[in-house]
Amino acid sequence: MERRFQISMVSFSLVVLLAGRVDARERGELSDLARIQTGVKTKRISSYDRTGGNNDRFENIQDSEVKELFNVKGAGMINHIWITIAPPPEQLNRNDIILRIYWDGNPFPSVESPIGPFFGQGWNESYPFVSLPLAVGPTEGRALVSYFVMPFSNGARIEVENQTGRKVNAFYYYVDYVELKELPKDMGRFCAWYNHELTEAPPDGENEWGTLGPQGKNPRGDGNYLIADIKGKGHFVGVNYYVHCPTTMWYGEGDDMIFIDGDEMPTLHGTGTEDYFNTSWCPKTLYTHPYFGYSRVNDDLGWLGRTHVHRFHISDPLYFDKSLKFTIEHGHNNCLTLDLASVAYWYQAPPLTKLPPIPDKSTRQPKRFIQPADIHKWRHEWRKSKGENDQLWGNEK
Repeated sequence: MERRFQISMVSFSLVVLLAGRVDARERGELSDLARIQTGVKTKRISSYDRTGGNNDRFENIQDSEVKELFNVKGAGMINHIWITIAPPPEQLNRNDIILRIYWDGNPFPSVESPIGPFFGQGWNESYPFVSLPLAVGPTEGRALVSYFVMPFSNGARIEVENQTGRKVNAFYYYVDYVELKELPKDMGRFCAWYNHELTEAPPDGENEWGTLGPQGKNPRGDGNYLIADIKGKGHFVGVNYYVHCPTTMWYGEGDDMIFIDGDEMPTLHGTGTEDYFNTSWCPKTLYTHPYFGYSRVNDDLGWLGRTHVHRFHISDPLYFDKSLKFTIEHGHNNCLTLDLASVAYWYQAPPLTKLPPIPDKSTRQPKRFIQPADIHKWRHEWRKSKGENDQLWGNEK
């Protein structure tokens, strides 16, 4: 029991539920905030003005420059990160500021992601986002916040790299943590990985809902979009998922398929994208819950446009002993061309393994919106294919 009280009770519930303590007695209720702690020291590293002035920021981070935010020795747990950056997203692409976090002296990062998608903002847009472990707050969705608990036993380091092609004028941040004499042995290390892919439709076309003919089948997940491919022991705790759909057709008929410990067939096989994210019937509704939600939905015709959906496995982590591969179809039988991006979050027991490289800058660039003129040009080509009848409406076969 003594080990239990070596951590800050302010972050106790997330330590229990996200870093692997699942004893029913240790659910981290608010009553635990009243417990008086011994031998725990609260610490902070921030961008405050060391002269005592009010210039509390890093200034003029140059293109290609790597800036170290946090570097501490010994054991501890990060329990809060806050960041804000200038200029705003329309001038400074958050997809091209790369966040990396290193644990226990490892030469490779265990967290690597563009800073916007990591905190819950896709496509270099700025909008509010609310969940239990991550949030984006005012003004105009420019305050990036993490309450993920991040344990380390032998040092931790956080850096950002500017790949935007211009300087970062101002970078403000806090990293709050607790300093420990020794980290409990059963604490996992926080990991996160970003992926981005323009998916490919099959040769018979984007045949969702059987619009073009009989649909194929995909029992094994061949060609699925990859959210995470983890080697080691740990538990998966969530994903931010970003979908840009270039068609009015519903994008989310694809199933989640999760392979645990080398299973050849999906260990966990879902029934549709919106179902995995705890919603239903092709939603276009802004919705916020601590564990899941839609923080950005398309405002265009049908499902044309951008959607950001998230799910965090706070009370239902996905446990694995050897490996976990998390995939999802892009449309049923992977029939849709979609611009997909994601950030996966998990805890892993040491020794940690090196993450795959994240997609490069050109791959990460947001696709432009389909415009009314684009649809009109498609209609024009369709009319030509039908013999240029002057009264074609659009649903003729």
